[in-house]
This record gives sequence, structure tokens and C-alpha cells, in this order.
Amino acid sequence: MKEKIALGFGNNIDYEIVWNSRVIEDLIRQYDIRNHELDVNGAIACERDLIISILGFLQVASGGERFVSSSDVIEQFSQRCAKKITLGGTSVRAAIAMRKLGYRSALHLVTVNDHVRRLIPHDSPYVCSNTQDSSYPHLIVQFGKDTRIKASDIDISARQANRLIYHSDTDNILMRLNEDFSDLITDAKVLLVSGFNAMQSQALLADRLASVLRMMEKLPEDAVVFCEDAGYYEPKFSHFVYHTLAKRMTILSLNEDELQDHLDTKLNLLDVFQVKEALVELQKLFPVPVIVVHTKHWALAYGEEAPRFSEALKAAVTMATTRFCYGDDFTIEHYKAVEQLAPSQEDARFADNLNKLSSNSICCVPVAHVEPPVATTIGLGDAFVGGFLPALLTR
Repeated sequence: MKEKIALGFGNNIDYEIVWNSRVIEDLIRQYDIRNHELDVNGAIACERDLIISILGFLQVASGGERFVSSSDVIEQFSQRCAKKITLGGTSVRAAIAMRKLGYRSALHLVTVNDHVRRLIPHDSPYVCSNTQDSSYPHLIVQFGKDTRIKASDIDISARQANRLIYHSDTDNILMRLNEDFSDLITDAKVLLVSGFNAMQSQALLADRLASVLRMMEKLPEDAVVFCEDAGYYEPKFSHFVYHTLAKRMTILSLNEDELQDHLDTKLNLLDVFQVKEALVELQKLFPVPVIVVHTKHWALAYGEEAPRFSEALKAAVTMATTRFCYGDDFTIEHYKAVEQLAPSQEDARFADNLNKLSSNSICCVPVAHVEPPVATTIGLGDAFVGGFLPALLTR
């Protein structure tokens, strides 16, 4: 019997470093880095460039994903910090999260090695497009609210917690696909499409999406195709993915940073009318049946019969918030406890007011209010997906 949930397409291993302000401050002095150099968009060819990028993101308290010229830069920096090796990629993280709720899934992998074999759910059938073991680690940098860095003429205190991803991942840049995956999706009710954001060649991307469309021919006609947006190395590729898959795409999902990047604006995420107008503009760019947006305050569905996704949104924000509080080691008991927590009054009021604007085209749920002593900021979008997709099986 084939799985009802299928997840594609990329994966990797992560080096999740433990933030150490002293290490960063020592490197600022070692490399004589100055405040005017801080930049979130500069090329990263050496460890000095990497520190400049990290500090740039810390200064604006934003998350992001950036390409590094060589994995050697990642290995050099990660040696300076305590770290944990985990799995990365929306598909595998979502698979791990939903398995804790009792749901299995079929996986498409582009990277396999001992860490992958050890950490993916053992009862998940999978195919891999790589014929041999490989490893291109992603560096995961998480910083907490009020994280302070003071060295040279630099004095930064982060306004909010966030995460950064750095990699030089050949497997995900080339994104070879194994069309044997089509044999695993013939009974799927839900297919996740994700992982193309690292690609750097539009010709290769076109080839890979043609492969995805061929695989989709094996999907049941009523299957939901859920596309998770991401920080694309080449921003225009996000639109290319959408337009190529448009006829088969059911849901486009994205976070608050991606929403604002597409619209090239900063939003007050608690201003009902700003958010409603942003949704209208976003649907002009991506005229998909349903748009899902997830933020630290709320999550919403916008489009055709949006209220039918109420339970999926609730499960998704519960899963993401549980991961935020408890990291990789969360349990079903943690999930059930978070499910009972109330949102802040401000977030609840926003969701209620937004829902009143349109009873049929918008469904917004607030996020539970939590203040964990140590927060996990990596993989929250992946956990969101891991909560959302299983709920689609019962709607």
C-alpha cells in the first residue's frame, strides 16, 4: 500500500551551531570588521565574509538563506562552535514532525549518507537521485531576542529571534531527480513540492520541473499539491516554479519574510488592512487557488473556500510552536500541551478582525503565546508543513 502523503524533493544535513557571542566578537577583532561593512547581500568567499553576513542579519533581526562559495568556509567556522548534526530540508523535517503524530510519508532525497539513514523515519519509503553517499552541510545560525554583540565599533542587540542558513550544496544546486518517485505517489492525497530554491541555472530548473510534471501524472486527480516557497538564490526562479506548475498547484505557502520580499515592502503584520491588501497583491502575482501565509503571530489561508483549512492551520501553528519551544526532541505530549495554550490578546484580535473582512475567502488562526527560555528558530516553516499536510487527509 502506497503512502497518502508524499514529500519532495531536496534534503541535506545541518550543522546547528550553538550561538556564542564571544566567538563572534573575537572574529570581529581578528578580521578587523567595521560597522559600515555589515551587509546581508555580499558574496561569501571566506570566513570574514561569513561573519559580515551574520552580523548584517543580526543588525536587522531578519532571517535568511545565503550561498557560500565553498563548504570549507562552513567547516572552518563550525569548528569554532559547539554544534548538533541534524537533517535539513522541508521534506525530511516535515516527515519527522508528522511521524510524531502517527503519519507516515514517502520521500524523495537528493543526498544520502549515514546521518540521513540514521535520522529519517525508518518506516518512510524513499528514493534518492544520488547513486553514492554525499554530504554538503548547511550551517544553521540561530540568535535569540536581545542577543548582544559588541566589538570594534559594532554594537548590536537583536530585536527578535531568527535563523540564518548558509550552504554550498552541490546536490541541491543540481537537484537531480529520480522519477522512480512516481511509483510511490500513486495513492497520495497530498504532494509537497519544495527544495528548488538553491538552484542557480534556469535551464536546469526547467528540466527538473518537467521531471516533476511527469511524476505528477501518476498522482490521483484530486490530490492536493502543496508548494512551499523559500528564499531563492535567484528570486525570479520562485515565479518560474509557480508558472511552470500552475495548472497542478493547489496551495502556495510562504512565511512573512517571503511575503514581504515578493511585494518589496515591509508590513505591519498586525494591521488588518495592510495584510488584506498584501494578500490581494500577492494573488495577482501568484493566482493559485489558495495562498497560505505563516508568521510568528498568525497563519492564514486566502482563496477558494478558505475556512475548510481551519483545522490544518491550527495543527500547523501548533506543530511550529511546539518545535519553537522544544526543538527536535518534542513529544506528542508537548504538542498536546501547546495545542491548549491561548494566543496573545493582540494576535487573537487581529485574527478575529481579519476573518470578519471575508467569511469565505480568508481563514486566520492566531499562534499560541509562548516565551520559552531557549527558542528553536530553525525548521519552523518545515514543522508548519508537517502539521498542515496530515490535516488535509481528513478535510
